[in-house]
Amino acid sequence: MFLPHAKSLLVVLFVFAASSLFAQTGSTSNPLADRENNPYSKYGIGELQNGNSTVLKGMGNITSAFENPYEINTDNPASYSFLKRTTYEVGMTASTRNVSSDGSSYTTGTATLSYLTIGLPVGKNAGLCFGFKPYSHSFYSLVDTIFSATSPLGETVRSYNGDGGLNYAYIGAAYQYKGFSIGFNAGYMFGTITKNTNVASIDTVLTDRSYTADFANYTRIGGIYWKGGAMWEHKLDSNFTLRIGGTLTLSQNISERLNAYQVSIYNFGDTIVNDTSTYSGESHGKLKLPMSYSLGAMLVSNNKWSIGIDYTATQWSGFNSSPDATMNDFIAKSSYKASIGGELTPDANNIRNYYSRITYRLGLYYGTDYLTFQNTQLPLYGVTLGASLPFRRSFSHLHTSLDIGRIGTSANNLIQETYVRFSLGMSFNDLWFIKRKYD
Repeated sequence: MFLPHAKSLLVVLFVFAASSLFAQTGSTSNPLADRENNPYSKYGIGELQNGNSTVLKGMGNITSAFENPYEINTDNPASYSFLKRTTYEVGMTASTRNVSSDGSSYTTGTATLSYLTIGLPVGKNAGLCFGFKPYSHSFYSLVDTIFSATSPLGETVRSYNGDGGLNYAYIGAAYQYKGFSIGFNAGYMFGTITKNTNVASIDTVLTDRSYTADFANYTRIGGIYWKGGAMWEHKLDSNFTLRIGGTLTLSQNISERLNAYQVSIYNFGDTIVNDTSTYSGESHGKLKLPMSYSLGAMLVSNNKWSIGIDYTATQWSGFNSSPDATMNDFIAKSSYKASIGGELTPDANNIRNYYSRITYRLGLYYGTDYLTFQNTQLPLYGVTLGASLPFRRSFSHLHTSLDIGRIGTSANNLIQETYVRFSLGMSFNDLWFIKRKYD
């Protein structure tokens, strides 16, 4: 049964999440402050987020063939049909990022809630899921200077600031027949991305006749988005089970609205004039998200250990923003990620030794990001560690994971980022739809 103190804790977490979901700490004005300032999130729809559970993050995100009767795998919706208990999951992530280029570097960080999920079995062969997770995030604060002898502005400083991202609220369902399961997630993808560019003269000779221009784009995105998955489980013998799974997301169009402003400020020494130079009105169009697919396999030894491999690819050549052409800059033709990972539980039934009931996880991944600069596509790789600590006398767990990785390269004057992400998650299990034996 669901423990009373666990219920109270879950209510507190869900209420907190509803009021501050995906909020970040820090100030937007200082790139060295405690927000995770990511220069690469300036492009496209920002940095793609990992909205998987803490369990899967600790295994290198081998999601295509993973199922657990007491844990939810939202990345492959076919896994919902294997659920045995109603499961509530919540997770949060704290991360730091070191950004280095041309011998200089800085470190920033953030903390955020990373997913909310409820999964429940429906009969013996079906399952449902309700969830909310991030899809992408953008936050950057950058400054550079330029000088042109022919420009009336002389030496100028340009600052770039952006914030926002996309979130996904969805419902999923799955049905299983003789070890083969098929499922889907369908929901609403939505969010706002703000981008600001400011140009100001810093030439001391022209101070009394200085000019400042501010360019701002506000993009609002919202629309239906879906994903399908399939999984097959076959018992090889009394000790080993083989699972094979995959997912498919077709290219989909989502509504996009763009508002673009240019504000000019003139300094005449004793007078400052603000003027909205241009406002083109709201532009309507479509954001075309690309097709992606994944394939994976896992070998499971009863309740003791499992190991798996996973491959994910996305055809970014199909990505397009019709109202905001700047979103299409520096997008690669495709991206991929290959992962391997596993987990080990020494003895899940040993009630005398708590440490033998802890599940330990390890994973590795390597691939490419969806951005490319100077004919160089950004590499992406890392190692993950994780553990699940069971609550006594229940199927509920406290989950932890650590992801140490790197994106980008120092070659060709590009930026290299090293990140460390610590995730904490909790899963609580309960029994629903149980018929009473006594009146």
